Amino acid sequence: MSGLVSFVGAGPGAPDLLTLRAASVLARADVIVWARSLVDPAILDHARAGAELVPSDDRTHEQVVEIYARAAREGLRVARVHSGDPTVYGALHEQLAACRALGIATEIVPGVSSVSAAAAALGQELTIPDVSQSLIYTRRPTRTSMPPNEQLVEFAKHGTTLVLFLSVRRPRELQADLLEGGYAPETPCAVVYRASWPDELVVRCPLSELAASIKANRITTQALVLVGPALGDASCAGRSHVYDPGYGHRYRPLGRPDRYNKTKEAPRG
Repeated sequence: MSGLVSFVGAGPGAPDLLTLRAASVLARADVIVWARSLVDPAILDHARAGAELVPSDDRTHEQVVEIYARAAREGLRVARVHSGDPTVYGALHEQLAACRALGIATEIVPGVSSVSAAAAALGQELTIPDVSQSLIYTRRPTRTSMPPNEQLVEFAKHGTTLVLFLSVRRPRELQADLLEGGYAPETPCAVVYRASWPDELVVRCPLSELAASIKANRITTQALVLVGPALGDASCAGRSHVYDPGYGHRYRPLGRPDRYNKTKEAPRG
């Protein structure tokens, strides 16, 4: 058997957030399987002439695996394009297992995460000194269950910044879980719908108004919910140590500020 299946992260939405590596993989692919409902069709501009383009949103897992089996038999390169990064809520695990069973080689091409795009839309850093230095990525259970030790109420007890995927369909339950976990009603929240797309929408509100804000803006899918102290006023935040003049490291030793700033002379001759 031969062939290759590349699991490609398309990024959060904007086609110019596709990585150079992803564009190169698309340009070499014989078959491109792409999530039409979540990925901008402009990424197909990188496909070579004659490449087979297969939407995945109307196919089952088994039907997509049939394409991988054909690629193994015929030595084809397949680019399986996922939204965001394929390793986070990307339905990747079962596809890798199927490829291993087929004996076909695989690779993963990372994509720009929707979390990064959401933070860019908010215009802020999510890890702020003295405010919040941790991010928890999670979701509420819907048709996909959660392990017993990964309940949202328990994660909320940490009080740090939570990033919630796939969790806007039941906003009242979401808000109730966060409050039960210990977040105060005034905890700052943000909902970012379709980050980096032309119709991107950013909604900010306190936790006490989260459910009402989601409903008022009719957001039911393709949105991240961010909750925690990093979303609020960061005027009390400390500075990052790495650029503080009192913090030395191997590129900027204390007491020798010019050690790495000398201009090298051009070679003579």
